[in-house]
Amino acid sequence: MTSKPTPKLQPATIAAQAAGQIDPQTGGVVPSLHPATTFVRDEDYAPVVEGNVYLRSHAPNGRMVEQVLAQLEGAADAMVFPSGMAAVAAVFRTLPAGATALVQSQIYWGTTAWIRDFCTRRDITLVEVEAADTDAFATACATHKPALAWIETPSNPWLRIVDIAACAQAVHAVGGVLVADMTTATPALSRALAFGADIAMHSATKGLNGHSDVLAGALSCADAESAMWQAIRIDRDTAGAVLGPFEAWLLLRGMRTLPLRAERMSSNAQKLAEYLSDHPQVTEVLYPGLPDHTGHALACTQMQGGFGPLLSFVVKGGAQAALAATGKLNLFHRATSLGGVESLVEHRHTIEPHTGIPEGLLRLSVGIEDAGDLIDDLAQALGQ
Repeated sequence: MTSKPTPKLQPATIAAQAAGQIDPQTGGVVPSLHPATTFVRDEDYAPVVEGNVYLRSHAPNGRMVEQVLAQLEGAADAMVFPSGMAAVAAVFRTLPAGATALVQSQIYWGTTAWIRDFCTRRDITLVEVEAADTDAFATACATHKPALAWIETPSNPWLRIVDIAACAQAVHAVGGVLVADMTTATPALSRALAFGADIAMHSATKGLNGHSDVLAGALSCADAESAMWQAIRIDRDTAGAVLGPFEAWLLLRGMRTLPLRAERMSSNAQKLAEYLSDHPQVTEVLYPGLPDHTGHALACTQMQGGFGPLLSFVVKGGAQAALAATGKLNLFHRATSLGGVESLVEHRHTIEPHTGIPEGLLRLSVGIEDAGDLIDDLAQALGQ
């Protein structure tokens, strides 16, 4: 049987209990995997199980994930997708030709590149602005009156903090919708809808899953009856941008430890950021948990329980020194992505050579290992 947790339950309880979902046939405490692509009807041709007709539109495992995510987000509804970029695309495909979109500058490069190309093809006016500058964002909204505004906080890889409430107010004043990419924070640390965002987006591949073995994306909304949300649902179901049953099952498994992982990763990242900020071979550390970070005060109001697993730092000596350090690391895997239980290091200038990334910048995704071991690995790689 399925029971619904009371609204007073905390995120750690909701996640660990999978929002109260128990396998209805066996009583198993782990929800079952449902790989069927189609579902039977009775003699009167009504679905034997209400809501189950065809997997593309009616996915039991996907709905399980969406139920947990909606409760973690405090959302009216949620949808899962086969990747984070599929979720991004689903939002932007709701814009008609001739519309205007306002997008935060210097966010995840994959998002920016796709949006630029899409807006060009669809004759959508694209305006990019530094959203961490609240006044600049508000001015851009008043000037261009966007139908859609897109922000990311903390941003990847710059770790800039955006005032979600202020952005929501500015966008709503001109009749637009605010979407916040909360991949870095996850709802365990920050819930964008509570600050006025209309839709929160996640690359569920990252922190939501947390085990580097699922490609997925997710959206959650404040108003399930809004025209944009209904358009996204229709587009997802008819175009087939759906998450497979096994991937959804794995994602739900990963989400059950999300608050625990987020707490440990944030604690580790804080310790590493403090260590690196005093290192003679490091010229700058970008992490909102540091008091001298320009967005620290705002992050303290928008994030609870930590500041996330992502941090960037600049190695003295540019690309050559940064790459030499990554080559010496033993515990940090040299790999793309973030939010997994294992720590990763990435030389962002190699990935994004034409985006203004400092040549000496290294981005760390801090995992759940022992913080002392991670610090020792950085120490031997950077030198004393």
